Amino acid sequence: MFDFKLPSLGADMDEGRLLEWLVRPGDAVKKGQAVVVVDTAKAAVDVEIWQDGTMHELLVQPGEKIPVGTVLAIVLAPGEKAPAAKSPRAHGRPSAKAAPAAVQPISAVAVAAPSAGARLRISPAARRRAEQLGVALAGLQGSGPDGAVTLADVERAAAAAPGAAEAAPAVAVDRIAETRRAIAAAMSRAKREIPHYYLFESVPLARAQAWLAAANADRPITARLLMAVLQLKAVALAAKRYPEMNGWYRDGGFEPAAAVHIGVAISLRQGGLIAPALHEADAKPLGVLMAELGDLVKRARAGSLRSSEMRDPSITVTNLGDQGVEAVLGVIHPPQVALVGFGRIAPRPWVEDGVMQVVPVVTASLAADHRVSDGHRGARFLAEVRELLQRPEEL
Repeated sequence: MFDFKLPSLGADMDEGRLLEWLVRPGDAVKKGQAVVVVDTAKAAVDVEIWQDGTMHELLVQPGEKIPVGTVLAIVLAPGEKAPAAKSPRAHGRPSAKAAPAAVQPISAVAVAAPSAGARLRISPAARRRAEQLGVALAGLQGSGPDGAVTLADVERAAAAAPGAAEAAPAVAVDRIAETRRAIAAAMSRAKREIPHYYLFESVPLARAQAWLAAANADRPITARLLMAVLQLKAVALAAKRYPEMNGWYRDGGFEPAAAVHIGVAISLRQGGLIAPALHEADAKPLGVLMAELGDLVKRARAGSLRSSEMRDPSITVTNLGDQGVEAVLGVIHPPQVALVGFGRIAPRPWVEDGVMQVVPVVTASLAADHRVSDGHRGARFLAEVRELLQRPEEL
């Protein structure tokens, strides 16, 4: 028998609100299976279990807000029989001080959530809006990715219920405020604890653009590669060769990651950023990485991320080229130790082999932790990214 606890899903998470159980007592569960949905300040996350077993007792009900480390359920190990008496209800609380003051009543809308066999995909903002407006989730038709219910879907449904829309603006403001508070807490910690240093590198992309044009010529539109995926793969390979850029600073020391899990900064529709991981990005072909990137962006914006994607990014990439900025000065997401930024790709004068020409160039930046690396290694890391992007056929 073992405890299934609420994990930390990022440095900016202290607590979460349980939205929905995906299993029931008596259900067999497998390692890596999503068993519960938890709402963080930024997104709803499918929390996975990391051991096989059988759900014995669910200790937290939908609607409850609980701190990280709370025991959510008791799980029987494979072959283990259930004890005669169930555990006391208070078993799930990490400490009296950390426990929430009171359990919030579950609204009628939450109770009306779909069954485990037909789980409704809905963004956190839309779920909260529906709760506020009294819109029943079961009757909603989603227009988002994979049929996810969006904020707009809820608002359309609410339009048919006079009087329900009055309190809606306050809910949206609250959600944005929560996201901003979470980001502010993480970034304040980063600026307070991490001694940043910054480096920049201009990277010519003529070869990469030519290679992309050729590689996409025979691909259907839905499978075409983007420059962003070449940049991600180049960073992943460089991080593998410079392991001091890839890992976490915890408990007073650096812990290098065993694989490169690239955190991808994604802007959320309701405002704010989230940076879930693309696992083992250095080992995946570009086509696979492109498909996973598209899926990750869709699920992040639909509020359907997995806990494994939130727990272990080992280096983050942020790309603001589409926003038109020339370069990005990023803030490291603790406990990571490095962040790579890319600005816009623009034509610039460039001298190569003594010949002046105009080529597409991007400014790559590195923000790194001085407790783990220094400018010399950081410069070699950025130079590796630049050189890899000159040989796109090897990515």
